Amino acid sequence: MELSYTPDQLAFRQQVREFIQEALPTALRDKVLTRCRLGKEDIASWQKILHARGWGAPSWPREFGGTGWTAIEQTIFEEACAELGAPRQLDFGLRMVAPVIMAFGSPEQQQRFLPRILSGEDWWCQGYSEPGSGSDLASVRMRAVRDGDDYIVNGQKTWTTLGQHADWIFCLVRTNSEGRQQQGISFLLIDMKTPGVAVRPIIMLDGEHEINDVYFDDVRVPAANLIGEENRGWTYAKFLLGHERTGIALVGVWKRFLTHLKEVARAQQEGGVSLMQNVRFRDRIAQVEVELMALEITMLRVLSAEGKKAPGPEASMLKVKGSEIGQTLTELAMQACGSDAVAFIPDALEPGYSGPRVGTAHAASAAGDYFNFRKLTIFGGSNEIQRNIIAQMILGL
Repeated sequence: MELSYTPDQLAFRQQVREFIQEALPTALRDKVLTRCRLGKEDIASWQKILHARGWGAPSWPREFGGTGWTAIEQTIFEEACAELGAPRQLDFGLRMVAPVIMAFGSPEQQQRFLPRILSGEDWWCQGYSEPGSGSDLASVRMRAVRDGDDYIVNGQKTWTTLGQHADWIFCLVRTNSEGRQQQGISFLLIDMKTPGVAVRPIIMLDGEHEINDVYFDDVRVPAANLIGEENRGWTYAKFLLGHERTGIALVGVWKRFLTHLKEVARAQQEGGVSLMQNVRFRDRIAQVEVELMALEITMLRVLSAEGKKAPGPEASMLKVKGSEIGQTLTELAMQACGSDAVAFIPDALEPGYSGPRVGTAHAASAAGDYFNFRKLTIFGGSNEIQRNIIAQMILGL
């Protein structure tokens, strides 16, 4: 496999970097690079800037308004965005539900939903997990009963990331209780403003409101919002999860965090000596850096072989290793800050904070990052489930 960029790819990389450096607002860049708290407007504003440039959907084909970029070009773009301090684009619309709509949605659904995802007008969230239905996703119980031209939906979704901001939610719902569990699931798009939808916050260990419970009480959803065929939702869900698991690799994000970790280690002092001079700690950084390089090459191989097909079981490898690398990086950053990280001050994540601070500025986000990224090995299908997929579908065990 050729590991160096071609002259055309290097020229493309330079074009991308020049655009980001010119178009990315300084205040937004500084918030990202200093690990401050990002709001909905921060992410939405960057999406609008990219859309105006014609780069709003790096992974979409041109016929749907995307860039039509190759896997290498997408990787170059995402790595440049991460390195230069751009917010990550919202996955739920662009990388998760949009590919499902493209592959299985009707022309009317494609015309209705895709342009608003591309422009950033509609913010999407995911309605998969339920109380008691997480890794065992086929056991979802939220009901959708056909009533004329509508479905009447009742039930609950949980761990709904950024649902408090969402305009729409894509849901797995049960439309048939007979036969195998997988055969009675449908894929439904629901307007979050519909009467009967209620969002209640779940406050995480780091004090942030990132996830939610979402309740549905006799919510009337037009049957026109059904993706594909009734009771075929399991097929569409697996297609979507392949895209989600590929996205969890987050190579560009982890490369930026690795740079951050090295800065933390250089800033911390042990007996007047930089922690980066500690051989054992430096060896751990070197080990995770090598693993990240291997993950990047593996991701490029998977994406390059993908073509127009959905990501296959190989996406599970990316999910497992990407999530483990992310947890290792945040754990090392926490260890590098030592006791300074224990005194977590949520207000210090706001730009311009000038209040009390313990240790270096790097310590402000260390504990929050550590606790938040414990979830990586669970969402998108737990790593235990991913190893079963790898064993069965790749190794043939």
